Amino acid sequence: MALFTREEALNYHSMGRKGKLEVVPVKPCVNQKHLSMAYSPGVAEACLEIAHSPGKVFEYTNRANLVAVISNGTAVLGLGDIGPMAGKPVMEGKGVLFKAFADIDVYDLNINQNNPEKIVEFVKMLEPTFGGINLEDIKAPECFYIEETLIEEMDIPVFHDDQHGTAIISGAGLLNALEITGKKIENLKMVVSGAGAASIACCRFYVSLGLPAENIFMYDSKGLLHKDRKDLNRYKLEFARDRDYGAMTETIRGADVFIGLSVKGMLTKDMVRAMAATPIIFAMANPHPEISYPDAMEASPECIMGTGRSDFPNQVNNVSGFPFIFRGDLDVNARKINEEMKVAAAGALARLAKEPVPDEMLQAYGLKELGFGPDYVIPKPLDPRIIQWESTAVAEAAMKSGVARSSVDLDLYRKSLKDRMDSSQKRIKDFITSYNLSL
Repeated sequence: MALFTREEALNYHSMGRKGKLEVVPVKPCVNQKHLSMAYSPGVAEACLEIAHSPGKVFEYTNRANLVAVISNGTAVLGLGDIGPMAGKPVMEGKGVLFKAFADIDVYDLNINQNNPEKIVEFVKMLEPTFGGINLEDIKAPECFYIEETLIEEMDIPVFHDDQHGTAIISGAGLLNALEITGKKIENLKMVVSGAGAASIACCRFYVSLGLPAENIFMYDSKGLLHKDRKDLNRYKLEFARDRDYGAMTETIRGADVFIGLSVKGMLTKDMVRAMAATPIIFAMANPHPEISYPDAMEASPECIMGTGRSDFPNQVNNVSGFPFIFRGDLDVNARKINEEMKVAAAGALARLAKEPVPDEMLQAYGLKELGFGPDYVIPKPLDPRIIQWESTAVAEAAMKSGVARSSVDLDLYRKSLKDRMDSSQKRIKDFITSYNLSL
């Protein structure tokens, strides 16, 4: 059941100040002295310090806490290629989530450009302004080239959330599901419905966790990816099988895991019944998964089921990843977000799911009890503890892997994150209340 009407959603975006973000100064500018320090001539002192020591840009500007959310609107949510203007509400929403969950400031940049080379050129020119780049809703296969090139050629973190967010969150759930079922990742047989950016990134990530690539059967709209096909780009070829093993109804037999990033109806109850005992099913098409939660549970009551929906257990929601990953890498001034940091993020989420759930979380979700098990292998997205667990793990991995340019005391850092969010959420609450909006 929808939590809102169409009119309520449109009012949310349009009432009061239009959109969902506002730029607010954090230093006073009410007298002549303030004005002369904020701009000319006092601003020259900060400029000269940075000119002499470029690293001081992180001390005298907002760069250390500023992320660009960049999209050309070619693959927006489930809406497809609707263009950069129609995609802007989503990018503003991304900015809201960055701020609300991790106290990170965002400028959303919606660009009228489909040429991958020109997108790369544009993003590279932004490096002096931003501490990190979040690519969003750019279609495959261009998104792979754009991200790979920018990671190689920029000295700040670049992260395409459509790829890695889903991979990290579902990877955390997969680790815990394996522990519950007693399955070994190196022995899994996995069937994947969908071969877009998220599917390929998920499978790459599962391989980094220990899943053999040859155990993956990946399908696009034309069938199984295999090497006899002449229509596969180099990214799909990574997961092409040696030959055609047949339709999904065939390869699903005895499969341990189903990963869905495609469309409604791709997995039937009969297909679930044909899977191995205690199957793991992450049907993540939104808003309608490849198989509904009730149908999956009816077909295999012992399965571990996850979807992208908040009204069923084990929601795979990217908001459990990107704000906290960027928080951790910004706080140690990391040059990139590497595989070690992504694995650390997934591991932290997996461990947090095993911790006792506090009463305030139960109340937030209207639950009497919740604990580690088949219906709780991923922490709830609104869990306020995620930032302490995940951002700390990411910062630690950045330092250990050599991409951090500064270091933090991890115990002190963990505590500071809670204090930071308490302060940030109070500021945001007071600021929004001042608009006196009834939402």
